[in-house]
Amino acid sequence: MALPPAVGTATWPCCSLPLTRPFSQATRRWGRPGGEELGRLPLDDLASMPRSAGGPELLFGLSPCLLALRAARRRVARLLLQACRSGLQGQRAELLRAAEERAIPVLRPRRRELDVLCRHQVHQGVCMEVSPLRPRPWAEAEVARPGDDPQQLWLVLEGLQDPRNLGAVLRSAHFLGVDKVITSRRNSCPLTPVVSKASAGAMEVMDVFSTDDLAGFLQQLPFHWLLGCSAVPHACLARARQGWLVAGTVGCPGPEIALSSKIPVTRCLDFLWDRPTLLVLGNEGSGLSRAVQASCQLLLTILPGRQLPPGLESLNVSVAAGILLHSICSQRKGFPVERRREQLLHDPQDPSASSEAARVAQHPGLSSGSEKKRQDGG
Repeated sequence: MALPPAVGTATWPCCSLPLTRPFSQATRRWGRPGGEELGRLPLDDLASMPRSAGGPELLFGLSPCLLALRAARRRVARLLLQACRSGLQGQRAELLRAAEERAIPVLRPRRRELDVLCRHQVHQGVCMEVSPLRPRPWAEAEVARPGDDPQQLWLVLEGLQDPRNLGAVLRSAHFLGVDKVITSRRNSCPLTPVVSKASAGAMEVMDVFSTDDLAGFLQQLPFHWLLGCSAVPHACLARARQGWLVAGTVGCPGPEIALSSKIPVTRCLDFLWDRPTLLVLGNEGSGLSRAVQASCQLLLTILPGRQLPPGLESLNVSVAAGILLHSICSQRKGFPVERRREQLLHDPQDPSASSEAARVAQHPGLSSGSEKKRQDGG
């Protein structure tokens, strides 16, 4: 099948959308390799690519395409690899081998043709026509008994609408070891190719679930693993209710939050992760809804390091997610930072380790309560 011309109006067969190439003259200004792609980075802030209902979509970017092939969750119609004079190497060669092994048709269009197909997104010379990826119903999620693993961590997202925010959150969640991600089906960004690119492909391999009733989910999850029991003693129900902690998030707590909320607000660095936890993040602008916040047992916050002017009292949701998740996940046994810290603190024979241990212990974000007591002479 012939690809659309590089300049002018064309139609991409997977979504039947008219495509135009703006700034056709401007591309001449970038002479160095990669200059055009770097110059178009600001266009990432524009609206995401439209998505046809139920039809195929165009996945773009090296990592998303490679991880999508490895995960094999999508149907792949064809792979588009940018034509180049030199041979393919590294991950591009691996991508080509994986496509050939699965008998996926491979086309080699020019750079300008890929630019048009991707609406000038940063595609890295790689695109795939694939079936959409959708969240699964949360009822399909496997819920372990609270006593089986006290350090389960699920990330719950209410109403995230920016695809790049969602992608960045998913990337941090996957990197730091979050077990599952739950999204609200209403008023939330779907799992689009833009989300996959912003997540560096993490979306392709993560367990992402969704629900129509987020507040109901937060109340039902503690009992979900009991559904197969024919008779549930009252003691078991009480243990299930106490097993999961629902921790919401708020911005820098002002007087209005302290007075209006009966839910305790805790600094994220003071949070002790000793039970399975649902960490709930809200919408970019309005935060958590009242119904969801009322389902929380605790609210975590990140305190600023200075007095802030109006309008800067909160962080971008993806930045806040990374800080909150790291403060929680670094308490997990076997976490790399935890292992390194224990090595430094328990190896007095190594002078360099001793000096580094002092620096680690002095860092407020890496000092546990027991270490602080030791420093205070307790």
